[in-house]
Amino acid sequence: MPALPRDLCRETFAVIPWTLIDSAKLPGQGELRLKRRGSEFSIMLGTNELMNSRLSGSEEALATLACARLRDAPHPQFLIGGLGMGFTLRAALQVLGPGARVEQVELVPEVVAWAKGPMAEVFAGCLDDPRVSVTVADVGAVIAAAPARYDAILLDVDNGPEGLTVPSNDGLYSEAGLDAARRALRPGGVLAVWSQGPDRRFTQRLRQAGFSVEEKTVRANKGRSGARHVIWLAARR
Repeated sequence: MPALPRDLCRETFAVIPWTLIDSAKLPGQGELRLKRRGSEFSIMLGTNELMNSRLSGSEEALATLACARLRDAPHPQFLIGGLGMGFTLRAALQVLGPGARVEQVELVPEVVAWAKGPMAEVFAGCLDDPRVSVTVADVGAVIAAAPARYDAILLDVDNGPEGLTVPSNDGLYSEAGLDAARRALRPGGVLAVWSQGPDRRFTQRLRQAGFSVEEKTVRANKGRSGARHVIWLAARR
């Protein structure tokens, strides 16, 4: 059977209604909603779509760019803040060797349940990888309690360096939060932060916190299409 024209595929998706699968209250305020349309999933916060299962390019780049900085680390220790749909975690596992360890931190327990339940096919068993441990906690608290533990800290918990999903996340991107991240990294370690767009003031704060900073522009889709997102790669000096 010949493939459907691209425009017809979009029209087919448009006529399939979204179904609400589950919701989860966020600490303080707000509610996450997991929705499904055919084989497509979406995680929403109010009217903001935080993640869509058809768009994974920039989240995967968050992992691959950080991993590329640590090729010489024999047994790298990774911390990933924000589970989402597991794009960053899966991409890291594809690159990292058997001696690596990845601590996946997620604030909302329902998101972990979604990964093991309605979105199990999307996650493809990555949470069962022996290199992975899952911690349900505030990633800021985990970072603060882990001096010199990690070779890389990857943060994708908001739409940028400000607390969107949870207002207290502002602390992650403050001077104190960046200082805690620097102390949690081993010498030469990398802090990688995902954002939907640039933020010059955040770049300045990273430098003031003692990081050498590189700002990468990546596409939402794999390849050259989709919105342009930003990833900061901040190496501990």
